[in-house]
Order: sequence, then structure tokens, then C-alpha cells
Amino acid sequence: MAIRWKIFSVLSFLYVMALFFRVSMAVVARDISTDFNLTATRLGTLSSVFFIVYALAQIPLGVLLDRFGGRIIVSILGIVSTAGVILFALAPGYYTALAGRVLLGIGTSCVLMGALKIFTNWFTREEFATIAGFIMAIGNLGNLLATAPLAAVVSAFGWRSALLVAALAQICATILVYTVATDTSVQNRSADTDAQYDDDASVRTSALGGLRAVLGYPSFWLLGMLGFCYYGNFMLIQSLWGGPYLMDVFHASRSSAGNVLFCSAGGFIVGCLCVGKISTHLLKSRKKTLLIGQSIALSLLLLLLGPAENFSPATLKVLFSVLGFTVSTGITIYPMVREMFPHAIAGTALSTLNFFVVSGVAVIQLLVGIILDRFPHASGSYSATAYHHAFFYPFCGLAGAILLFTFSKDTLSADTGE
Repeated sequence: MAIRWKIFSVLSFLYVMALFFRVSMAVVARDISTDFNLTATRLGTLSSVFFIVYALAQIPLGVLLDRFGGRIIVSILGIVSTAGVILFALAPGYYTALAGRVLLGIGTSCVLMGALKIFTNWFTREEFATIAGFIMAIGNLGNLLATAPLAAVVSAFGWRSALLVAALAQICATILVYTVATDTSVQNRSADTDAQYDDDASVRTSALGGLRAVLGYPSFWLLGMLGFCYYGNFMLIQSLWGGPYLMDVFHASRSSAGNVLFCSAGGFIVGCLCVGKISTHLLKSRKKTLLIGQSIALSLLLLLLGPAENFSPATLKVLFSVLGFTVSTGITIYPMVREMFPHAIAGTALSTLNFFVVSGVAVIQLLVGIILDRFPHASGSYSATAYHHAFFYPFCGLAGAILLFTFSKDTLSADTGE
């Protein structure tokens, strides 16, 4: 196996674990609420704090990746992740669990960005969209593991034991990254985008200069707003409130809810495998891929405001599968931002974009928890009306972001002359 594929494999394994921890709250939310006697606001905080610290970590992360490379940063924070999940699994109360989620958010914050930074040294710009889709597809096996399989393990052994086993897998993945991954090869790097910055020494030598270049590019902000809303809405369903919503409104069991969420995770994986080819060869446009995919995803999310409650279980699974597939077009933001900026500040550009993406998850999850608490509830259960009101606002945000994104520049068309 070529060294670059060994590197890809171990980083993908670690990303599987990162996404498992990211979305596992949807399945164990009811158990944790019972154990710690949590309100919806506290449960939303427990989930969103992971994304808050994850987002804040993106600010220094890009500079660190550009300065020290992905291998050492990913490996150090992999150890932090392990400590976080162990602390969370053994937590005697809410605040200890909160501390564990903080460590877990910090620790997993660099996995994808570190991997993409390393890949800029091993894969050409033409390969980048496809390889980004591949790692996200493989990594989202973590989403699958955190749905029906996790629900089955939690039912049999409890949520604490399940997370302790996951901690063991996490430290094994971290060791593999440290021993296999390397940042040293630049043999495949395509430097054609660097030319536009050749006369700008501040971009090449200064972290602040790189950040200025990123934030000074208007289309970057439009991309950031879309990333904030698209992923925040998907994680609203996939990582926290989807499970309670299905159990409260559809009266699904934990395993049945896990099966439905399994479908959306599966659809997302299939989409990740296809989206690079779709944007590069079929539509020949990153922008069109994002606009079409996210518009369809929005229309499907709107069904959760009432119409979906008349669907049969089989139809509901189809809905969630297609939702996952169309939402996956959102990963096109990463090759798009890679094509906006040179290799020298690739880590800064990618992690700054990721700040918007993960911030959206934190803000939206917390917002929904606050809105739900305004409605009458018993034993952590909420009415369909409560969910409709809570979901309405983030869905409107996505609609606005899609509309604004129509004014962005299409990087693929610009690069290819199409």
C-alpha cells in the first residue's frame, strides 16, 4: 500500500471516532437526562459545549497546523480526546460530565482539519475534492456506529460502559496516527493557486497575514454562513434532538429511533462518496452542487414541521436517507475554500471555515433547547408543537444562507475557465 493511503487510512480511523463522539448524544440523551436530572436547556448545553469549544479551537488551530504540521497536533489532541471521554463516562454529576465534553470537543477539533492539511501535501488539488469526500464518508461510519449499534450496546450494558470501550478505540487510533502519518511529502502538491500571492510576503510569513487574506475574501463569508447553517441543522437532528423528537412525536423506541438516524447517516456516507465526482465531473461546479443539494435538504427538513408525522415508518426512513444524501453536498465547502487560497495558508483557511461550521451546531442546539423549555413537558418529553416551533428558526436560517450563497464566486468554474 502506498504511504499516502496508509496515512489516509489511519486518519480516517481517527475521524470515525471523532464523529462517533460528536453524534452519540442523540442516542444516550434520554439516559443522561435521567441520570443527571437535566432540563432541555442543560442537555442542550451539555451537547453544544462540545461544539462551542470545538469551534473556538479552530482559531489557533489553523496557525498551529500551518506551523507544526498535522501529525503532532492531531496526536497530542487525540490524547486529550481520550481523557475527555473517560471523564465523561465516569462522571458522577452534571459539571464533571460538562468538563469531559469540553475536553472531548478540544481533542477532536483538529482531526478533520489536520487530516485535510496533511492531504494537501500528498494529494493534488484535482484529487482533493474526492479525497475530502472519501474521508468524510469513512469517518461517518462513526455516525452509523452512534445510532442503532450504540443504542443496542447501551440497552445491554449501559451508556457508561459503551463510552469506556470507545475510549480504548480512541487511544489506539491516536497511536496509529502518531506512528504512521507524516507531513513531509510535497511531491504531489499543486501550487497553481500560490501565484496570486507571490508578491504578498505577509501571507507567506505571517499568521495574521494569512488570516487577513482569508477574512478579506467576500465569498469566504458567504461560504461560512452556509456552513454555519447547513451543518448546524443536520447535527440538530443527527447528533442531539433527532432521537428525542422521534421518540416523543412518533412514539418510537430507542432502537427504532436509532434505526431512522442510521438511515440519515447512511445517506450522508453515500453522498460523501459521490459528491466529489458530482461537483467536478457531473455539474462541473462547486456552487451548483451546494445550491441544489442544500435546497433539496431544506425542503426535506421542512417536512419535520408537521407533514412527516403522517408518514409510515418505511417512508420516514426513506426521508431521512435522502436527507442525509443531500446534506452531504455541504462538504463541497472544503474543496471550495481550498481552491480559494494557496497551500501556505491552507490550514488557516480550512480551520477558519470550520469555525463557522461547528459554531452553527453549538448555537442551533442550544437555541432549540431554550425554545423547547418554554413549552410544557414531563419527564423530558416534548409535544410535536414544541418541536415545530424549535425547529422553525434554524430552518429559516438555512433558507437565508442558501439565498445569500447565490452571490458567491464559483471556484471550480474560475479555475477551469468554464
